[in-house]
Amino acid sequence: MDIVELILDEENEYTGVNAISLVSSPAIEEQWVALSKEKVQFAKIDEERRVLMGAALVPNKPIYRRTGEREFYVFFSKETIRKTSELFFKKNNHVNATLEHEADLDGLTVIESWIVEDTKKDKSALYGMNYKPGTWVVSMKVDDLEIWEDYVKTGEVKGFSIEGYYADKSKVQPSNLAAELSLLEDVEAEYLLKAVNSIVRKDKRTKSGTKITFESFNDYPQSVVNNAKNALKKNEDNGGKCMTLVGKNRAQDLS
Repeated sequence: MDIVELILDEENEYTGVNAISLVSSPAIEEQWVALSKEKVQFAKIDEERRVLMGAALVPNKPIYRRTGEREFYVFFSKETIRKTSELFFKKNNHVNATLEHEADLDGLTVIESWIVEDTKKDKSALYGMNYKPGTWVVSMKVDDLEIWEDYVKTGEVKGFSIEGYYADKSKVQPSNLAAELSLLEDVEAEYLLKAVNSIVRKDKRTKSGTKITFESFNDYPQSVVNNAKNALKKNEDNGGKCMTLVGKNRAQDLS
């Protein structure tokens, strides 16, 4: 399965994020915290803040995509995310919002935006979030009470999803196999974690300290196996200069 890096196209006037959408299933699997219980004093009137805060983009996180019969992963580098966050405000796109990438919404505004530098000291940590460095976090003010009541408070929408235009680097070249394998391991790790969590949830005895022995995990997705095989072949075709020993051993395990 291809792993494609998305980049800003400097020659395209529409490049970057044009809007942020409220969705039920965020592509980056990062939800928000709703600051709905906090009150602010405005003259003599207490008003509910109706502010949402969450991740808009997470660096180097493989995001599954499917176009027709083609399945692939895309990801954004830290540098691309930083440039995206700056361009977002330069183009005054902070007032653009949609619902499930379909209906345009009025009365929603991104009022804060920053890049996480330190996970523990970041503002998001105050609300129980644990975003990795390089993550683009935004706060959105929801002035439309109907949207807040019907979609946010009901839990129908759970996070942010970006809308915009990016160019891609097509398939990762042989010279970047180390980066490709690194991302491949991230995908594999996520797959393994879901499998382990599924087993643990089914065995409530783990709470009392019962020891669980897992069999060797070898039913990797076929896409992971094929990608590892392709990486090994490319490395061999290039005289073994594209992979470290650790990367080669990992690819052999996966294949």
